[in-house]
Amino acid sequence: MSNEQLADLTQPQRDRLAFVELRVRFIGEIRRQDLVTRFGIQSAAASRDLALYKELAPGNIDYDPKGKSYVLGPDFRPVFDFPPERVLSWLTQGFGDGEPMRLKAWVASESPSRLTHPDLDVLASVTRAIHQECPLGIEYHSISSGRTEREIVPFALIDNGLRWHVRAFDRKSQEFRDFVITRIKRPFLMRDADVQPHERSDQDIQWTRIVELEMVPHPDQPRPEITEMDYGMVRGSLRMKLRAATAGYILRQWSVDCSPDHSLRGYEFRLWLKDHLALYGVKNAVLAPGYRSPDQNKGEQ
Repeated sequence: MSNEQLADLTQPQRDRLAFVELRVRFIGEIRRQDLVTRFGIQSAAASRDLALYKELAPGNIDYDPKGKSYVLGPDFRPVFDFPPERVLSWLTQGFGDGEPMRLKAWVASESPSRLTHPDLDVLASVTRAIHQECPLGIEYHSISSGRTEREIVPFALIDNGLRWHVRAFDRKSQEFRDFVITRIKRPFLMRDADVQPHERSDQDIQWTRIVELEMVPHPDQPRPEITEMDYGMVRGSLRMKLRAATAGYILRQWSVDCSPDHSLRGYEFRLWLKDHLALYGVKNAVLAPGYRSPDQNKGEQ
């Protein structure tokens, strides 16, 4: 599809075609009803949009009569240049699915840029595997093990504030783990492989467990009332419910002092975890600043 062909279309048409591409590339399929629901158009108009996209981008989508849907074609080539942040916000928050454009902001603002972005083709394979509930073969690169071939069963994305992970069952280690998406190479969907009951997300104890955390102004920082204002605390504390699988990431991102004796120093530690025992049994608690397990505390006494 050329820029000239796109320019001949109305903005609503381009937005709908961009939505078609996002759905097929990152979810793996689209139906007429998806367009009808998203844009409030008639079924006939949705059929015309799908036919138009197929005409303008041959090989990108194929009709699956069995599933009565359009699926990713074998010769897919993206038409729209979506920034990774836009794709991830659509996948995880459900907005930003129109044509990617740089629009004039209503007010001046700046936000920190990420230093890493997942490759969109890799991300697309991961998200299609999640949506279609099928295993994913990958080449994975880790600092400890180097390059390994793995089969994983992914079911969720996790943003740890610095980079994106996929939560998945790892058939190599036979446990649920987080995989950094930028370290995944050559992913392929294993559509003919079955997912076993023990590989599903409801068997992931760290994912299904919810931990309740209470954070208070750091006792060794001045002006606790300012911290209460910054974090919208109620009666001097901030209470959060988090999945155990994400707790360590979030506490590190927020620079929460998780030591039992609030011993960490530095202006970044505005918050203190009031009860460090709330993290007992949380595997990634080792990422939380200052956290020491009860066993470590006993050994130091």
